[in-house]
Amino acid sequence: MNPLELFSSELEALVTRAAPGVVALEHRRGNGTGLGLREDGSVLTNEHVVRLSNGRVRVRFSDGEWSEGEVVGRDAPTDLAVVKTSRQQLPVLSLADAAAVKVGQVVIALGHPFGFERSVSFGVVSALERRLPGRDGASLDGLIQTDAAINPGNSGGPLLSVRGQVVGVNTAMLPFAQGIGFAVPSATATWVAGLLLRHGEVRRRFLGISARNETLKPELAERVGQARGVRVVETGSSSPAATAGVAPDDLVVALGGARVSTVDDLQRLLALEPAWTVELTVWRKGERVTRQVRPLQRAAA
Repeated sequence: MNPLELFSSELEALVTRAAPGVVALEHRRGNGTGLGLREDGSVLTNEHVVRLSNGRVRVRFSDGEWSEGEVVGRDAPTDLAVVKTSRQQLPVLSLADAAAVKVGQVVIALGHPFGFERSVSFGVVSALERRLPGRDGASLDGLIQTDAAINPGNSGGPLLSVRGQVVGVNTAMLPFAQGIGFAVPSATATWVAGLLLRHGEVRRRFLGISARNETLKPELAERVGQARGVRVVETGSSSPAATAGVAPDDLVVALGGARVSTVDDLQRLLALEPAWTVELTVWRKGERVTRQVRPLQRAAA
């Protein structure tokens, strides 16, 4: 068998293994795709797929069977939602950690675009940490960009690595472009799905800053002790961060003693940290500075 035949054979086997963990979601006002999250029948999908469903959807499994599904949690800022079905022993697709996602790696998108069931498309990870404008002035941050074909109906389906792990949850495409699709990273999906299953929502707290991810120059990375951090662009007037003395151009490197490399890290730690007051560590003018910050609870949407 030549290398091309071997590659094709491996991809065929990968799709065969993954397909049982991919489901179709339908309701009167929309449709999309989901992926098996837990064997108890929990399915992960996009928030926008179930937003207009009134909390109930029909779920079709790979064997053709149907189940009524209940939306148990939604999170618009990350465009993720969890649906609970009655299916037991649901095939599960594993979510990859952040280190497993690399620019240039081969990926496969599975889903039901335009109602064409069990469609497969093939491409690569084109870029990481993309931002797309969202509704109500919000944005989707930290997205994976891919040239694997993603179309309406693919939303909520898996973007798979050649190892069969979910590296992203397909979420959007640019209608005026070709070969530019986006997926929510699996690392984000892991912590958001956990909170949706536990609480039905992500109970967000905020510092009151505008910030961006930053890859540090080698000299600075060596001094700081990490390759990346979160650069504070702006602090809101009278915000928790401003009150604690956090300033624009500070580089956030840790929260509660845990390393912060991305805005997603910061959001995750704020959502998971139960303490009223948290210790925020920033790099400022060549030295580490620690501030005690009391984040505020963000009102539910």
